[in-house]
Amino acid sequence: MFALKPDFEQVMDRYEAWWDAQVLDRPLVSMTFAKPAAERVPPPPAEVYAAPHDHWMDTDRVVAQALAQVRNHVFYADALPMVWPNLGPEVFSAMYGCPMDYVDDRTGWSEPILADWSPESAAALRLDEHNLYFRKLLEMTDALLEIAQGQFIVGYTDLHPGGDAIAAFRDPQQLCLDVLEYPKEIKALCERITDDFLRLYDLYHQKLSAAGMPSTSWLPATCRGRYHIPSNDFSCMISDQLFADLFLPGLVRECSHMDRCIYHLDGPQALRYLDTLLELPQIHAIQWVAGAGHDHWADWVPVYRRIQAAGKGFSIGVPAAELDHLFAALRPEGAWLTVSGIADQGSAQAALKAISRWGI
Repeated sequence: MFALKPDFEQVMDRYEAWWDAQVLDRPLVSMTFAKPAAERVPPPPAEVYAAPHDHWMDTDRVVAQALAQVRNHVFYADALPMVWPNLGPEVFSAMYGCPMDYVDDRTGWSEPILADWSPESAAALRLDEHNLYFRKLLEMTDALLEIAQGQFIVGYTDLHPGGDAIAAFRDPQQLCLDVLEYPKEIKALCERITDDFLRLYDLYHQKLSAAGMPSTSWLPATCRGRYHIPSNDFSCMISDQLFADLFLPGLVRECSHMDRCIYHLDGPQALRYLDTLLELPQIHAIQWVAGAGHDHWADWVPVYRRIQAAGKGFSIGVPAAELDHLFAALRPEGAWLTVSGIADQGSAQAALKAISRWGI
């Protein structure tokens, strides 16, 4: 199906087993490493841009870098040769008119535009299909699909509706006060932008499906059907009850629209929501992100065990040198491993052989 992933159908079977916290022939594992220097294609020449914004908006650059990325790496075991158009994690809010501020070629954020909670201000927030970012992402997606040509996979962009979108509209610190003073207005806006998100998601899903692409995105899992990565980083700043009252219904709606969902649980303050999330049948897996400086997998074994006990899948990054410690700490059911420290085919084969014996 894909020249860079000739065993894709078998890989898809492993992903489907993982979503059900089961093991098919072996645990799900992704390993990616650079091809030997003699087999690589030259990267695109560095461009000089007048401003960081121009760097992000250059579709030709995105296509050239994507092509070099997939051609210069081996996507071993269940790793997907995949690219996706990226204009930053707050681009969904930019489609409503939030100006984007790109400080360099690595990151950017949006500026708030919701001045108050008057009916007029809230009503002025409209997803604009003629918006620069809306059109640019479609342009980039089409350009990536044109070069993929049965070689590799194109995914959809990073979209953050719900509480994170509203925090971008309003400013996170201000929204911390608003959840106490304007809960009805926030719930109504969350409902409306969830409607918008589902329509936008379907637009991408239909476009990519028509081109023969499986559903995937910035977190490169996949499934037969609609795949989604729900999240709400703003939830770390409010109480459990406010999260449940204001934002959980929208998350459930997002996930109910999909076939498979892995929740992006980001930061120690978000761990208090783990049990609530594990109780939702619409969520099939958890991506636990402990944060910079706290991200050694072994420190969070109790968290992974809680996820396993609930019959859910999870993603976990482990250095190849620590695989034996992982095998002693956790069961293989529901584990999707991303193995680091893989330099070449030999080390990848050795790691995969060890992983294949896990749990036997």
